[in-house]
Amino acid sequence: MQNLIHNLKYRGREEVGEELGRWLGQELSQKTRYQSIDVVIPVPLHKVRLRERGYNQVEKFGIEIAKKLNAEYIDSVLKKNSYNKKQSKHVKFNRWMNTVETFGTQNESLLENKHVLLVDDIVTTGATIESCVNVIKDIPRVKISIATMAMAE
Repeated sequence: MQNLIHNLKYRGREEVGEELGRWLGQELSQKTRYQSIDVVIPVPLHKVRLRERGYNQVEKFGIEIAKKLNAEYIDSVLKKNSYNKKQSKHVKFNRWMNTVETFGTQNESLLENKHVLLVDDIVTTGATIESCVNVIKDIPRVKISIATMAMAE
């Protein structure tokens, strides 16, 4: 899995995210708790990182999951406000500290009364997901679920 994620993030192999999204989307569509998903949203990249990489590595993953769940894919609500150096170079505590107040929202009404599936590539400390959930949870009557490609040991 580590090689797949590395190929996706650093070698431009976006088809990895696409294939994992199709597979996980199919799996989730069989689970009752995920059948009520209305919207799939990706953890965003900062515009500088997006420019460097050229794509958000979880975009195609999220799009494919949304297709399998008959949900809408929206990437315009969650935004990354600050640019951090690559998290993979930091120890776990510093990763967590770097994500505090990093994310914000816009167009919140798109998620009101919705069951949202937040997608990311890998959970290492949980800090990124926690930060994203903390800004989404204040949207009226939103329910949040999470899906990732992998979890670090």
